[in-house]
Amino acid sequence: MKNLIIVESPAKARTIKNFLGKDFEVIASKGHIRDLPKHSFGIKLEDERFEPQYRVDKEHSAIVKQMKDLAKKSDNVYIATDEDREGEAIGYHIAKAIGKNPEDLPRIVFHEITKSAIKHALENPRKINMDQVNAQQARRLLDRIVGYKLSPLLASKIQKGLSAGRVQSAALKIVVDREREIKAFKPVEYWSIDAIFKPEIEAQLVEFRGKKIEKMTICDEKEAREIESTLKGENYRVKSIEKKQRKSSTPPPFMTSTLQQSASGRLSFSPKKTMMIAQKLYEGVSTDKGVMGVITYMRTDSLNIAKEARDAAREAILKSFGEKYLPKKPKIYTSKAKGAQEAHEAIRPTRLDFTPEVAAKYLTPDELKLYKLIYNRFLASQMSDAVLESQTILFASEDGVFKATGRKLIFDGFYRIMGYDEKEKLLPELKEGQQAELQKLSANQHFTEPPPRYTEASLIKKLESLGIGRPSTYAPTISILVSREYIKIEKRQLVPTPIAFTVIETLEKHFPEIVDSNFTAKMEEKLDEVAERKEDWQKLLLDFYKPFIEKVERGKKEIKSLKKAEPVGRQCPECGRELLLRSGRYGDFIACANFPKCRYTEAIEKEGESGAKEPQIADETCEKCGAPMVVKTGRRGSFLACSAYPKCKNTRSLEKPKKLEVKCPECGGELLERNSRRGKFFGCSNYPKCTFISKFEPTDIKCPECGYTTVKRTYRGKEVYECIKCKHREEAKEQQPGK
Repeated sequence: MKNLIIVESPAKARTIKNFLGKDFEVIASKGHIRDLPKHSFGIKLEDERFEPQYRVDKEHSAIVKQMKDLAKKSDNVYIATDEDREGEAIGYHIAKAIGKNPEDLPRIVFHEITKSAIKHALENPRKINMDQVNAQQARRLLDRIVGYKLSPLLASKIQKGLSAGRVQSAALKIVVDREREIKAFKPVEYWSIDAIFKPEIEAQLVEFRGKKIEKMTICDEKEAREIESTLKGENYRVKSIEKKQRKSSTPPPFMTSTLQQSASGRLSFSPKKTMMIAQKLYEGVSTDKGVMGVITYMRTDSLNIAKEARDAAREAILKSFGEKYLPKKPKIYTSKAKGAQEAHEAIRPTRLDFTPEVAAKYLTPDELKLYKLIYNRFLASQMSDAVLESQTILFASEDGVFKATGRKLIFDGFYRIMGYDEKEKLLPELKEGQQAELQKLSANQHFTEPPPRYTEASLIKKLESLGIGRPSTYAPTISILVSREYIKIEKRQLVPTPIAFTVIETLEKHFPEIVDSNFTAKMEEKLDEVAERKEDWQKLLLDFYKPFIEKVERGKKEIKSLKKAEPVGRQCPECGRELLLRSGRYGDFIACANFPKCRYTEAIEKEGESGAKEPQIADETCEKCGAPMVVKTGRRGSFLACSAYPKCKNTRSLEKPKKLEVKCPECGGELLERNSRRGKFFGCSNYPKCTFISKFEPTDIKCPECGYTTVKRTYRGKEVYECIKCKHREEAKEQQPGK
């Protein structure tokens, strides 16, 4: 072997390998192989310089060894990670992990995974961009400093399990501030005067006795009724008719944020789901022409389009729709996003002949929906503008002027492919000066409404407009806010939980810069400057670190503990210490004051009941010590526990585990369906002698590769049988039981 190419994902590796010959080996690092340690700070500060203590985690140790071995046998080692800061940093860490100088290895980049793109990249290698690597390192260390120093402080002062983050906390404040607006909102009454003129022309009062009438002009019923009474008895004529044509401009192709917003609105996809599907479309899809990436790189804030792609789009438009749908000059778009990387491309299909109709044969339903959205948006971006006609008719009487509006589509342009969703409101042909017959006139009461809660899509739009975060951070930021239970998603709206208000109030008082959107946006700009060699990454870190750590130390003394610890007037039945009412992630509970030495807890009784129920003695004894078992209640319902606790900590489920018909592949014993904190799993009844375990339910179908037991599961939208041992997969429909 002469050449080794190292990419990030196995799917990407398979796709690239499909394009290359025997002289190339392609291997995937499976993401970051080196990072800061999980359970320690991992940053040393010496002589005002920050030294990250990177480690190869256990999960990647085997792949690192494999890469080292392959690199020793190779004449050339190419780094082919994604072309963004994260990808540049992953390439840097790969080089370090395999014992190579990062700046000595050829670095290849491509916006799409196609044969021509890979070939062009190999012909034009560059070096790893250390400025981008340092920008990513600065971001990683900033996030570690904030998370590792601030999160424990919040947990100690407010509630266990809380966290803070440089982007996460700024985003949470935006959601909390909107909820504050909603709670503080007081509806304001206003009235409108609405009329219907024959034949069924709806109009609204815009002027009364020379005074312009706007939304909040008429504020009470008395005034509204007086105007209504006056205007009902008057005669009307058509004062003026105005028709104007205007263009509806084509939308630009997608970048990350607009793709997430559009997929949310049109397809009801979460940002996380959108990015997972887009990743699959980018990395490779099996077609009759082999495996290929069908869209360009999906983490981008650029609207740039390669000339070849624009030319191909124009050719397709001319062929499919004709000359009037093709503008004279190609359309070129520029991103308004701060720090946008215009060297990248917008998200587009890699091949226009891979139409949604063709793609339907190879993609899952959700993949097809997203691909069609991307395909149509790209093609539409190079089409002619649509032309609409707006119509305005003014009806006048002695004291009032009413306005009626309508619109119609004159030329559909890009709507030909995007679809025109708006309902046309056409006005009839009238003549200026002619009499108008009033059919109905009424005064109608309204109230102003509070601002709407953010949705995932509108929050991403807000973060982008403020310059908070980057394309790769939008979806993970929302996911972590949900997983930390700072927000809940109800009817697609983001609703902050009570603990979110407490956290934000604490941060606003003691760490205002962490939740300040301007501060966070400026930090993003500084990181951009690091990537452009305009800012030193070590200085950036030091300027942030010193004042931040001082505030953390002050916070340890000044922030009052909000943790609940109220005596309940009883002693712990296990150690005799006082019992306290505490608050936790799942609500209030009673716990021993001697925690963590004594871990006795009680659930709070509902409907005003106080104290704990006497434990119910079960008809069973503990198989470990012989003491009676008692029924207790936990987060996952009732269970049996040994009455000799804490000397004996044996517990047992009240429900008998379900037996499977399939036998244990290791010892032939019975397989049982069990439950744990992490969910359902399948294990052997002979545990602990036999330690067989599976996340998915084993079947009686054997692996055609190694003969071991398989499980049936969903993989990338398809039902497959997967071998527990060698991970070989085949579509479920191709298997027969017992084989």
